Amino acid sequence: MQQIPLAEAIRPLNLDEYIGQEHLVGENSVLRKTIASGQIPSMIFWGPPGCGKTSLANIIAQSLNKTFFTLSAISSGVKDVRDIIEKAKTEADSPILFIDEIHRFNKSQQDSLLGAVEKGIITLIGATTENPSFEVIAPLLSRCHVYILKSFNEDDLNRFIVKAVKYLENAFKITIKVEEEEALYQLSGGDARKLLNAIELTVNINKNEDAQQLAINNKNVLEAIQQNLALYDKAGEMHYDVISAFIKSLRGSDPNAAVYWLGRMVESGEDPKFIARRMLILASEDIGNANPNALLLANSCFQAINVIGYPECQLILSQTAIYLACSPKSNASYMAINKVFETLKQHPNLSVPLHLRNAPTKLMKKLDYGKNYKYAHDFDGNFVIQDFLPEKIKGQIFYNPGSNTRENEFLTRLKKLWQGHYKY
Repeated sequence: MQQIPLAEAIRPLNLDEYIGQEHLVGENSVLRKTIASGQIPSMIFWGPPGCGKTSLANIIAQSLNKTFFTLSAISSGVKDVRDIIEKAKTEADSPILFIDEIHRFNKSQQDSLLGAVEKGIITLIGATTENPSFEVIAPLLSRCHVYILKSFNEDDLNRFIVKAVKYLENAFKITIKVEEEEALYQLSGGDARKLLNAIELTVNINKNEDAQQLAINNKNVLEAIQQNLALYDKAGEMHYDVISAFIKSLRGSDPNAAVYWLGRMVESGEDPKFIARRMLILASEDIGNANPNALLLANSCFQAINVIGYPECQLILSQTAIYLACSPKSNASYMAINKVFETLKQHPNLSVPLHLRNAPTKLMKKLDYGKNYKYAHDFDGNFVIQDFLPEKIKGQIFYNPGSNTRENEFLTRLKKLWQGHYKY
């Protein structure tokens, strides 16, 4: 019987076997050229789970024939870092230290890396699912190149499916036919590890010693996952499913479900900053101007847990989660900026109207920069109708107020002020 987990068994050994991330490791890409040069800087891989961060770090070490040390920030501390640094000092060439989930290292743990990185004693490769601008201390971040990895698309996932099926056919001496892929796509969410775990479970459950063939379809994939959820989560993917359930409960205005999923995360020792940051994003994305105080409270929560750890901070998290769940909801601000981005694709780099341009020099004034601009405070009610958008998109509405008490007030005011200029 196959013993090695499928995801580990088919891990790529070189860049030619590596799937996806063409923008980083494709032909003539920056990172591929850097690896080929034999001289790599310390770097941070930032991307979602299961996007190939660990595999890429392994490939870099093998390609450069460097000693490869690895730590998990979940279970390692300053002593572990220092022990590796001492070992690295005995190496002729700067070894690679790979730290998974480096965002879970606190400031003192990250500080312990600084000197060794700066002196070239080690080449650091950190992997994180969180924005390194927030989670990696500035001195360390300034010494690293940040590379962004993306979730796998369907073409990438299909390549993983083919590779996995070939390996399992050889391992079990059977023929495997993939009849349907939809369930695999949905369960993976672009995460290769989830995809491979789902395939592995489905095959293990459905293979029969007497049968020479096995089919993989939506039905048996879903049944395998539902029956073996704990096994499916052996690599920790449930971490992302629970935070997803938590956020959806907040968005759905269910304080009971929200505090339940919060409790699940607290009980498992989830980083409180991870939870608070998600609530901070939700306060703007899903509540916004329906209740601006939500963003203030979420930010206060984020600041507070930086000075108050477990167990006390769980009370602050609970208070904030319940408040956000009970708040009126609006995604109008989120929709507005997305609509702007869509417009920018159609009309990139539209000129700023002359009357809105700054005119710090005589030449600019001569060219009518700033001419005919109307200063709002010179008019009754501190308002006067004038055009602020480029001529090509004049009158286009990006912000449509949500249907809630506060934004209804916004809508009434906008209609009164703009009098048909914007067709609210």
